[in-house]
Amino acid sequence: MSVAADRHRRFAGAFTHRVDGVTDWSVPTPVSDWTARDVVDHLIAWSSAFLAAGGVDLPAGPAVADDPAVAWNHHAAQVQALLDAGDADRVFVHPYAGEHPLDVAIDRFYTTDVFLHTWDLARATGQPATLDLEQCAEILEGMRPIDKLLRSSGQYGPAVPVAADASVQDQLLGFIGRDPAWRP
Repeated sequence: MSVAADRHRRFAGAFTHRVDGVTDWSVPTPVSDWTARDVVDHLIAWSSAFLAAGGVDLPAGPAVADDPAVAWNHHAAQVQALLDAGDADRVFVHPYAGEHPLDVAIDRFYTTDVFLHTWDLARATGQPATLDLEQCAEILEGMRPIDKLLRSSGQYGPAVPVAADASVQDQLLGFIGRDPAWRP
């Protein structure tokens, strides 16, 4: 089993746990103008389009508008099955992201997004919002050198200043444009 498959299982599982704890899908999130439902919709729609642009079509699932939890569970299972298939030789070529082994592309672009949005969904819905600190440090270390590229992509807002002695989670959240102190 690949590292990417293991990481997806772990981080999608943590997100699924938060999805299962949502009682109101219309609550606002730390992402401006997004509700809890929008976070799930983003992860499913964005990743499906990302993969399709590289020639990987996931089987369509239930609509987020009808049941975000069912839609998420279907989607996460499809991505996990793709990773578990272990097609290590498969090359994924995306018009903007370039060429990568498929499992690396999923891990780098999608699983990381799932990890980051776990905090958004947890914080919005009053659930535990602590992330894996080792993963926070790894992501932050990888993002800092490409700060300008990330900001110019439109995927990240301006960094939110945090205290010099802030936790690595708060540093990462601030870096990606979230206020670690945000409350609904």
